[in-house]
Amino acid sequence: MTHEPKHSRKTAEGGAPPERRRELLATAAEVFAAQGYNATTVRRIADEAGMLAGSLYYHFDSKESILDEILSTFLDELWAGYDAVLAAELPPRETIEALVTESFREIDRHRAAVAIYQKESRHLSGRPRFRYLAESQRKFERAWLGTLERGVAARAFRADLDVRLTYRFVRDTVWVAASWYRPDGQHSPEEIARQYLSMVLDGIAVRE
Repeated sequence: MTHEPKHSRKTAEGGAPPERRRELLATAAEVFAAQGYNATTVRRIADEAGMLAGSLYYHFDSKESILDEILSTFLDELWAGYDAVLAAELPPRETIEALVTESFREIDRHRAAVAIYQKESRHLSGRPRFRYLAESQRKFERAWLGTLERGVAARAFRADLDVRLTYRFVRDTVWVAASWYRPDGQHSPEEIARQYLSMVLDGIAVRE
């Protein structure tokens, strides 16, 4: 599976240092995640960033542009990781393990963006600028379902496995972690992934 081109971003660079731009995007992502896109104003983002609302337009041409860059940056990085996993053509179980681990790494890097994606993507995907959200979701589903189906065919997973139900369970179980995960927490993304995978793939009951 080849990596899709980066999504177009209609943002004004304004000559700002890249570090400052990243700081503003991180601040905006936290506000969007906490308040919701529609309820968030440019003034609120500017206040959190310690600047005047008008100054924010020096860096971005609209609130929509800010959100677009937050989400597309997250998805570009997610798919770079996913595509590398899928291109490796690992056995089905190892592929699932690698996809889950990559997912937790993305939550670590883009926790607020993941939370925004979870809350906002359904209604945003109807807007022309955010149509890539629906395509990304379809691509995500194909990757997971394809791996699960391959695992059933190879007898790596149970023959009676409902692959679509399993996909939804794993997807929701992993991505909901964005609501509680903190980068400075007790466990690394890889450690959390190992615990999740143990529960998903091996269950929680003691084996006789």
